[in-house]
Amino acid sequence: MLLAPPTLMQLPRPIYVRAQAMAAGAHFAEHQHDWVQFLYATTGTLRVTLPSGSFTVPSRFAVWIPAGMRHQVSAQNEVSFRSLYLATAAVQNGTDDRSRVVEVTALARELILAAARLPSEYDEQGRAGRLLATLVDELVDLQETDMYLPLPGDARLKVVCEALMRDPADDRDIDAWAGRIHVSGKTLARLFERETSMSFRQWRQRLRLCRGLELMAGGHSVTKVALEVGYSTSSAFIAAFKEQFGKAPREFMQEASP
Repeated sequence: MLLAPPTLMQLPRPIYVRAQAMAAGAHFAEHQHDWVQFLYATTGTLRVTLPSGSFTVPSRFAVWIPAGMRHQVSAQNEVSFRSLYLATAAVQNGTDDRSRVVEVTALARELILAAARLPSEYDEQGRAGRLLATLVDELVDLQETDMYLPLPGDARLKVVCEALMRDPADDRDIDAWAGRIHVSGKTLARLFERETSMSFRQWRQRLRLCRGLELMAGGHSVTKVALEVGYSTSSAFIAAFKEQFGKAPREFMQEASP
């Protein structure tokens, strides 16, 4: 289901927060803002796609989107989220110039939820203004987490990457994929390194883990997810997941539960 992006000609205050929800499969058409966006998933999983790649944003995480950056937002399952729009002057330490996913702490979460309950034209000089100033201080210090999947510009490599995104479990090796686009395995390996700064193996593993996050957030078991994204056993998926995210899948998802 295609959704029209929210229309907002200007911010009523330097920091504006809105609560939103999306059904599974819904997505906003590509758009951009004149301000920085901090998109926080309270439940479910969002996918934010930029010209250069995509971010997986499970609950308890958020993504910074710079002002002027064109992007699409889609719900991989039923999602509730908070959109924070920040005038560039409200973010003083340069954190608004780079897209990235961050882990939202308990304190930042409570501040975000409190900010969402404020009137849009809050008193900047009063308690609300102080709360939002504290919120921004917390947001800019949140720890970055690597949930980014770079997307290539090369047309040949796009064919391979788009096919794998449709079916992450496809286990053909790099030589087989190279044959599909009529290049050598060495050429395809060089294309991956040049276009994504990752090897074929690293890119495919990142894709599988990000898709695994989305499926687990939709309620699928670890075993089912492992097989669906291309791992031969659940233990292999758990080991790769723990290496990437520092926690086993079940522990990660329990912490993500509201």
